[in-house]
Amino acid sequence: MDKHQIRIACRFSVVLLSLCPMVVLSQETVVVRPKEIDDVLINPGIGFMTFQRFNGDRLNQGKRWTEGFPIVYQEFDGNLENEGHPMTSLAYFRIYWKFIEPARDEYRWDLIDKALETAGSRGQTMLLRIAPYGTTKDNDVPDWYREMLGKEQDLPERKWRTNPEDARYVEHFGDMIRDLGARYDGHPILESVDLAIVGAWGEGAGSARLTRKTREALVDSYLDAFKRTHLVMLLTDAKTNRYGVSKRDVGWRVDCLGDMGGFSPTWSHMCDYYPQAIINFGMKDAWKKAPVTLEVCWVMQHWKDEGWDVDYIIDQSLKWHISSFNAKSSPVPDEWWPQVNRWLKRMGYRFVLRKFTYPAKAKPGGKLTFTSWWENKGVAPCYRPFRLALRLSKPGDSVTLVTDADLRSWLPGDNLYDNNVVVPDHTAGGQYELGIAILDEQSDEPRVKLAIEGRRPDGWYSLGKINVQR
Repeated sequence: MDKHQIRIACRFSVVLLSLCPMVVLSQETVVVRPKEIDDVLINPGIGFMTFQRFNGDRLNQGKRWTEGFPIVYQEFDGNLENEGHPMTSLAYFRIYWKFIEPARDEYRWDLIDKALETAGSRGQTMLLRIAPYGTTKDNDVPDWYREMLGKEQDLPERKWRTNPEDARYVEHFGDMIRDLGARYDGHPILESVDLAIVGAWGEGAGSARLTRKTREALVDSYLDAFKRTHLVMLLTDAKTNRYGVSKRDVGWRVDCLGDMGGFSPTWSHMCDYYPQAIINFGMKDAWKKAPVTLEVCWVMQHWKDEGWDVDYIIDQSLKWHISSFNAKSSPVPDEWWPQVNRWLKRMGYRFVLRKFTYPAKAKPGGKLTFTSWWENKGVAPCYRPFRLALRLSKPGDSVTLVTDADLRSWLPGDNLYDNNVVVPDHTAGGQYELGIAILDEQSDEPRVKLAIEGRRPDGWYSLGKINVQR
């Protein structure tokens, strides 16, 4: 081996083996190995959510909560911090049918419009459920519908307030859902919609009793109405859930996460229902395409008062690929913040850029070829089509180069994405800073924080220098 060959071999070894520096520069290739951080990251579509409230609002007191009725808006003082509750990117609004459609075919869309507007102004997107009814007279079906049917007795399911096998239920509740979709499907602030068809609070009690015709008609009202916004099914029964996932990629949710025996000393949701239902109802792999969003049973303080193991509850939810959690805008017990922060670092997606390589030089009109190794340290993918982009920037000049990466396919674990982008012909020569970011669906603003160092105030992450030579 002559001296020239030895120099090339040594340089190649430095590029491959220098693990400590963030950037290793060879004659032709820059190798970047970002440093991972351990921060809790507030990212779109994941984490805790506010319930009938928004970032900056006061929480529920004690162990009570409100749901199903129009939101009572609090005066906002400009402070987005949530005392005793994690900061969130999500808000959840649950409202009864009677308030949305107080008169037949006349809708109070303003209730949803205001909630969406408020969520957006507080840095949140919104999950929505329109529940058909609750359990008492003040949250019955709409008055006009009750007048049409009259008093109903001897219903076959305890948590039904009206018989869904009456053709008028499918017609009118289904029409409301289709009109809802016509107005809101694809709304940028609408994160997901619960596929609620029967039962108190829309939780689906008795859905297994439905005839096939009624079941499919009610489910289809959602599937037909929402083609772009994610749908999330209540985990109810094999017939309903299997039908839903056979037609579309839908996620799932439950409303009693954490129950370790609150209803019976010999039975609990956590041990005797959810693990079995996820498999038996055909929802085991639904998380790969659509979100899993779970809700606290009672509130977290109740878990603590009962002496339930919060680490077990958290670990089970992570095993089920949770993306988001509704704690009902009730405080986190002070002693449990370490566990909650551990939870937040795994919930949903968490992208660590492990390695990135790119050429030290590029030409206008030429390809900037790169390789990248990412690790998703969360338990789920990102479900929205955010865009991975590179940026060439120097004082007075900036060029954003969007890749065709599909982040929705980046499941937990290692993901490789090697590709190229074309440097525009009009790019001026000179030395640029190369940056990387995950952008919004519709704008060139960074939306997703990475679990690495190097984030700039504008949301971009610096990778190093690159020379554009004309």
